[in-house]
Parts: sequence; C-alpha cells; structure tokens
Amino acid sequence: MATTRKPSDDSLKLPFRPRARLLQLLGDQLIGTPRLAVFELVKNAYDADAETVTVTLKGLRTASPTIVVEDDGDGMALSTIRDIWLVPAHDHRELQRKALKRTRLNRLPLGEKGLGRFAVHKLGDRIELVTRAKGQPECVVHIDWSALIEKQFLSEAVVNVQTRSPEVFKGAKTGTKLTISELREATWTRGEVRRLLRQITSIASPFTDRSDRFETELKVPDHPDWVAGVPDVDVLLKRAPWYFRFSFEDGQLEWSYEFRGVTGIKLAPRKIPDRTGVLLIAQERDTDVYGTDQGTKSAKPKRITADASLSNGIGMVKGEFYVFDRDHDILTKLGDSQLVQNFLDESGGVRVYRDSIRVYNYGEPGDDWLGLDLRRVNTPTRNISRNIVVGAIDLSLEQSHQLTEKTNREGFVENDAYRRLRQIVLGALAVLEVERKIDKDNIRALTGKGHDPEAANIAQPLQALRDAAKKHRLSQELDPLINKAEKNYNEMRDTMLRAGLSGMGLAIVFHEIEQGVRVLHDAIEGGRSREAVQVQARELVRILDGFSELLRKGEQRPNSIKHLIKRARDINRVRFRNHEVKFVCPALEDDVPDIERNFAFGLLLGALNNLLDNAFYWLQVRWPDDQEKSPRKLYINIEKDFAEGPAIIIADNGPGFQDDPERLRRPFFSRRPDGMGVGLYYTNMVMELNGGRLAFPDAEEANVPEGFDGAVLALVFGKGDKN
Repeated sequence: MATTRKPSDDSLKLPFRPRARLLQLLGDQLIGTPRLAVFELVKNAYDADAETVTVTLKGLRTASPTIVVEDDGDGMALSTIRDIWLVPAHDHRELQRKALKRTRLNRLPLGEKGLGRFAVHKLGDRIELVTRAKGQPECVVHIDWSALIEKQFLSEAVVNVQTRSPEVFKGAKTGTKLTISELREATWTRGEVRRLLRQITSIASPFTDRSDRFETELKVPDHPDWVAGVPDVDVLLKRAPWYFRFSFEDGQLEWSYEFRGVTGIKLAPRKIPDRTGVLLIAQERDTDVYGTDQGTKSAKPKRITADASLSNGIGMVKGEFYVFDRDHDILTKLGDSQLVQNFLDESGGVRVYRDSIRVYNYGEPGDDWLGLDLRRVNTPTRNISRNIVVGAIDLSLEQSHQLTEKTNREGFVENDAYRRLRQIVLGALAVLEVERKIDKDNIRALTGKGHDPEAANIAQPLQALRDAAKKHRLSQELDPLINKAEKNYNEMRDTMLRAGLSGMGLAIVFHEIEQGVRVLHDAIEGGRSREAVQVQARELVRILDGFSELLRKGEQRPNSIKHLIKRARDINRVRFRNHEVKFVCPALEDDVPDIERNFAFGLLLGALNNLLDNAFYWLQVRWPDDQEKSPRKLYINIEKDFAEGPAIIIADNGPGFQDDPERLRRPFFSRRPDGMGVGLYYTNMVMELNGGRLAFPDAEEANVPEGFDGAVLALVFGKGDKN
C-alpha cells in the first residue's frame, strides 16, 4: 500500500546568489552621469594619496574613443586587488575614517561605501587597470563587461589578474592607470568636455590653502583647443564687487565684509573687518508642492540664536562668497560682461568642500541646495540668487561625521545635521545680504534708478512674463497669477499716490516687484519645472497681497490711545508670558488721563503689534532662552509733550538699532534672516496715512526710564483737535 509522504518541516539555509550583472548595475544606476563617474575616479586617486591626476580623452569623434585616468598615488598590490578591490562594498575606508587613521599625506579617506570604483562601469564595457604599489610588481586587470554579464551568477564572473615587471610605473614610481574603452557614451561634445574640465579642476577648493598637493589635469590630445582659453577663475573672482567670509564654531559667528567698489560709480569701497557675534537662525517653513505656506515646521518655539549644539556632528563651518551684480550698467563697468555672465552661468552657486575636496553636486547648474532662488523671489533686491554668487563652504571631514554622502554621490543625506548645516550657512548669508543691500541702495541712489514713481509702469515687464509663459505653454497656470499681480500693484500705486505718501518708498517697492518679475521670467526661460515656476509666481502675488491689504485704509474716527495700548497688551498676553518679557506700562494706570485722536483703529493696532513683534524677536537675540531668570523687559507709555503731538513710546532692553532711521524706514531692509523688511515700512506708512509718523527718538528725549537700553521708537500722532 502506497504511503503519502508528509511535507518536510525542515528549514533550509539559503545564501543570496547575486547575478553577475549586479556589478554593472552598481556602476550604471548609482552614478548619475559619465562626468560624475570620472569625478569619482579622481576622488579615488585622492584616497590613494595621489598628488597629481591626469584624465585623458583620446580618439574623440572616432570609432574607438577611450578615457584614461592616471595618478601617482600609492597603487595596489596583488593582495589589495584580491581582498579589497574585487570585494564590493568593502568597508576598509570606512573603518579607516572612523578610526581617524590618516595617510602619509595626512588625509582621511573620502570613500566609505566601497562602491566608488564601480564608476568605471558607467563609462565603458572594457576596462584595463594597471597598478603598482611600493616595492611590488605591476598588476594588470582586464574586465570585459559584455562577457561577464553573460555569466549567470556573480560567483561565476572571474577576471584575469596578472603580475609583471613594471612597464608603466618604472623605477620607484607607484600609481594606478585606468583605461576605459568601448565607451557607453561615445560622443563627447566640446561643451561636455569643458564641463568635465570645470568639474575636474574644481575638485580641490580654490579658496583654501592645502598642507598637501593635489592637482588635476584634463587632456584632449586630438582637440587641444577644446580645453584652451578657459578663463582664469582667480582673475574673474577679483572682479566681484562684494566679498564675504565667515566661520561658525562653538555658537560664535565670525565674519568680515568688503565692498570693493565699481569702476565708474563714485561710491567709496567699504570694509567691515573681523566681527564676532551671534548667528541668527532663519525659521524654516513648510510649503506644499505649489509653494503655499503651510506654517512653521514645528509648533514648538525654536531658538532664534545659534548655540554650540547647532554644529554638533558638523564641526567648524567656514565659507567664502564672491558676489556679482547682473545689472547691465554694473556688468558693463566690470569689463568683459559676456565673459562674466558666462562664468556665472556655469559656476554660480554655493559648493561644499570637506577637507578642501568637493562634495558633488552642490554648486552645479540646476542645484539650489540652499533655496536661494525662492528666497530671492520673496525679497529680490536684498536676497542673492545662485546666478550672482560664487561661494564655497568648507568642512572638516573628521568633525562632520554626521553628514553622510548619498550612495548615488549627489550630496548629503538630508538628515538633521544637513538641515542644521543649511541653517548655519543661511544665517551667515543673511549678514552678507544686509550689508550688500546698504551698498546696493547707495549705488541706486547715485545712478538715479527708481526715483520717478509716477513713471513706474509694471505693464511692460508683466507683458514679457506673459509672452514667456505662452512660449513655454504655461499661460493657463500663470496668466491668472500675473493678472492678479498687476491688479494689486496698480491698486497699491494709486492709493499711495492719492495719499501723498513717500514717492521714494513707492519707487523702491516698484523696483522690488520688477526684480521679482525678472526672477520669475528667468525661471520660465531657463526651463525650470512647472511646479517651481508656480511656486515663484505665488510668492510674487503674496508680496503684493500684503501691500494691498495694508492700503485698504480703514475709516478714521476718534479713538482712545490708551484703549489702543490696552488692546495690544491683551492680544499679546500669551506672548509676554511665553517669552518671559516683563511689561512696564505707566500709561495704563487708572489715574493716567486718556488722549483721543482720529485714526483707523485696526491699522494702528496692526502697526503697534508690528513693533511688539520686533521687540519679542530682538529681546530673544540679546537674552537667549538659556538664562536662569529672564531679564527681558518692554516699556510702553504715552508722551504728551512731543513737538508734533502725543506719541506712543515703545522701548526695550534688546540689542538696539545699528542703522540710521532713514534706512530703518525703507522697505525690504531687515537684519532678521527670515524677515522681509517691511515691518517698519508698514508702520511708518500707517502713521503717514493717519497724519502721523514713525520716529526714533533717543531714550532721554522720550523720557524712557533706566534699564531700557535697547531700541526706542515713537508712534507720533498729529496735534489733532482732541486732548
């Protein structure tokens, strides 16, 4: 009688059996472009203690082009090829880095994943590796990928390695020579070769001095003119009107600033040498894919000044920035304007270096890791964009251990350390932008730009925007936003002119909006994604919405100044408590007489809230949250004896103002890294609309008591007919 065998309950231990083509996929899929693959091979030469690396492109525009990468590094012995080079994902570099074991040239390895050598397979199907270590015979490895991937499993894919007497690295020479043929991308154009040249020569930071020597060279023997005539970067950088450098360590920001002047504009150069202070942190905000503001990333209040913890796992952050101006008149005065523009198109942006070796792809065309372009849409005349700055951030490889490079070799993993690095750099950039705006405003005043608000007509730049949108088939998405921007601007202009407000203020606002339109136009013509263009368009409309809302003037009627102060206090009770600010207000005592004036209550309340908001911020700057007992305090009172009429006095014990009143009242000027610079401008405009002004008296003039040694402001009302 037949018996049925029961299924076995035995467990099996089965190994992974990777296919042979896995190695080719590692090179082909993880490395984005052939240029990046060459970049990886040059980095490998650095890890091998090479002092010179030569990349040669031979036989271009022939049937059999080759790429040769040769270095004078330590080379490899047969045991290294067998035990490390032929072992994917070997961790010897990572262990070396974690142990802080430096090479004879005092380098820490850049590699850590054991995958960089597979960059060769991105480039071509046939690879010849010739290498020699000190005191060893020369080793030669031949790999034919078309044959290897015919094998089913990786264990069956064997390569031929031979040793021989030195033929390439003779005498005492050591190093590695990789020859790659049967190229995947056989057609290299002049433009691609020059881009490769720029990448190879930028691998070592041009901004910092090295203790060792590391030089790279690109040769194209069949087309030497392709790599000739490349502009000297140092010469071009010297033409930048602005230079800024900073370092951030242990919670302290050190910086220096230089405006070098512009030939033909009679504005003296200006230097601010070696300042030390706190780093102000811009609060990051969430936006959806269309750029709609979703609020701050956390409901929990965050520090606005940096402490030492901000650079944990990052170490000292150093930076240098050379800033240009694409204004036609200024470019012309710099000389070789087309050369400068081409240089900025190719090299504009902020690169990142670790131990003075570049981290790809920061600073490449199309990369905007700091979000500079969107910031510039918010405040175009203050914030800098990628295409006017050539910058470098330098980190210590040893100290920046929490910054991990992505496996695809395109930047850092976007973890907490990466976000903190962005905050540090953006905080330093905000200092540069404020100082640069001072010089930019002076240049505009000298060149007479923007002084005729009645002639300011936004129709022409907006029409150019509509034409560009139509050309790129974006009219359906952008035309409603463009129409709204035009309507808001025209309403704002008419209201300001009817009210007799400052013509210069309107001219500056017009210039700001025009700049925002230009940035959006460049984004459309530059082929930015549909989503990115919509983000910028919405930001432009948002700016104009703010102005339009303000200028819906509101009805003026007799109102109590005392009630206005009381209402502002009540609205901000929670903020006074949360920020631990002591509120001193003699005006609200019962026996103090009230004063009435004609004003639009809602507008004045908004203006007073604006000043309180500024005070809360700057009190945190001077007195961070780590104080055992908060010394923050704010004073509000009514002064009846001002020459022009009664005034609400607001004073605090923050850091005070470092700029003159005229500049403080101008739109788009702010020393807050995330500020638009319209708060005091709004407040002054509200006071003008209501027959008063925003003043900046000294403490004695405003009868401010001792202990309030920070900012002092006054909302001055007119004489009126009520007291």
